[in-house]
Amino acid sequence: MRFPDSIRARLIGLSALLIGVALVAGYLAIAAILDQFITDRFDAEAEAVADALIAGASIDAEGRLVAGPAPSDPHFDIPLSGWFWQLTQDGVVVAKSPSLFDNVLNAPDADFIGGRGLGPADEPLRVTRHDFTLPDTRSALAVIVTAPGAEIDASLSRLRRPLAISLTVLGLALAAASVLQVAAGLRSLDKLGRDLRAIRAGRAEALPLPPVSELRPMAAEINGLLEQNRAVLARSREHVGNLAHSLKTPLAALDNSLPPDHPGHALVARMDRQIGWHLRRARSSGAPRVLGHRTLLAPVVDDILMVLRGPIRDSGIRVDLDLPPAASFAGERQDLEEMIGNLVENAVKWSGGRILIHAWAQVDALRITIADDGPGLSDEDHAIAMARGGRLDETGPPGSGLGLAIVADIAALHGGRLRLERAEIGGLAATLELPA
Repeated sequence: MRFPDSIRARLIGLSALLIGVALVAGYLAIAAILDQFITDRFDAEAEAVADALIAGASIDAEGRLVAGPAPSDPHFDIPLSGWFWQLTQDGVVVAKSPSLFDNVLNAPDADFIGGRGLGPADEPLRVTRHDFTLPDTRSALAVIVTAPGAEIDASLSRLRRPLAISLTVLGLALAAASVLQVAAGLRSLDKLGRDLRAIRAGRAEALPLPPVSELRPMAAEINGLLEQNRAVLARSREHVGNLAHSLKTPLAALDNSLPPDHPGHALVARMDRQIGWHLRRARSSGAPRVLGHRTLLAPVVDDILMVLRGPIRDSGIRVDLDLPPAASFAGERQDLEEMIGNLVENAVKWSGGRILIHAWAQVDALRITIADDGPGLSDEDHAIAMARGGRLDETGPPGSGLGLAIVADIAALHGGRLRLERAEIGGLAATLELPA
C-alpha cells in the first residue's frame, strides 16, 4: 500500500480511518446492547405469560393436565400472529392459544430454555419453554410461549436506524474537526514554506522564528545554513575577483604588445569581456540585494542587436523578432544581457543569412528561442557545446568555447535552463527557459 506524499493527507486519512473504526466498533457494541435489551424485553413478556399458565394449571381426578384461565393479552387471539402458547403433558398438547388455530408448536428439546425457533408456517419465532411439575402427577409437563421474530427484528431496526444516523453525523462532525485540527496544526509549516520561498525569491534574508517551539530548531538550522552559504559564496566571489584583477593587467600588456592588425586583438577583447563579467559578478557579492527586480526583454535585445549591427550588416543577415512587449525576466539586466548576448553572437557567427528571435511569456515563466539557419549541431554534440571550453570545429569562427557554458550557468543560477535542439529554419535553436 502506497501512502500519500502529503503530511496533511496522511494525518486526515489516518484520523478518518481511526474515527471510522471507532464508530463502527461503537455501532456494533451499542447495537448488540440494544439487541439484547429488546430480546430480553420480549423474553420477559413470554416469561410472564408462562408463569401465569403454570400458576393456573392443575391436575384433574384422572391425572390429566387442565389449563387455567387464558392470558388476557390480545396478541394470543390474533390468528397466526406469532404470539403463541401451548401446554403439553408427556409430549401431548393439552391446551393452546387461539392464535394457533389447528396448528401445534414443535416441542423443543427438554433442555431447551429459550432462543430462536420456527412457527407453523416456518416463520422465525422467539421461543421460551419451561418444564414444570404439579402435585399428584409424575407426568412430564411443559409450557411453550413464543413471540414473533419479525416483530423483534422490526423493533431492533427502528432503534438501529437512528443510531446509525446519529453515529454518521458524529463521524462527519469528528472528520470536520480533524480537518480543522490538521489545518491549524500545519499552519506553521505552511508559513515556513512561504518564508523559504520569500528567501529564494530574494524578498528576505533569513527565516523568522516560528511561533511554535517544535519548528524553532529547524528554522535556526536553516538560517545557519543560509549564513554559511552566504559566507562561502562571498569567499568564492572574492577569489574570482582577485583572479580577474590579476589577469586583466597581463592581458592589457599582451594587447598592447600586438601589432594593430594582429588577429589576436579579437581574442584578447573576448577574454577581457569574459573577465570583466566575472569581475562584475564578484563585485556584486557585497552589494545589497535588489528585491523584486524585473528586466524587460525587448530593450535588452534591441541593445544587443545595436552592438552587433556591424557583423550583422557585413554578413547580410536578416533578423526576425517576435517579442511580446511586456515579456520580462526576474533578474538583473546584466545577467539577461550576458545570456542573450552570447546566444545572439553565436547565431551571428554561424548563421547562413537568417536569425529568428522568438519569446513566449506567461505569468511565471519566460521562454526565449534564438535560432539560426547555419549548419547546426547533432544531438550528441549538444553536451559538448555546453561544456566549458568545448569547441566542435576548431577551424570555425574564433571563440573560447565558454559562451554556451556561461549561458547555461547563469540560467541555472536563476532556476532556469538552456536547451539546444534543431531549428525549424535549419540550424541551431537555443532556448532559454527562465523565471518571468
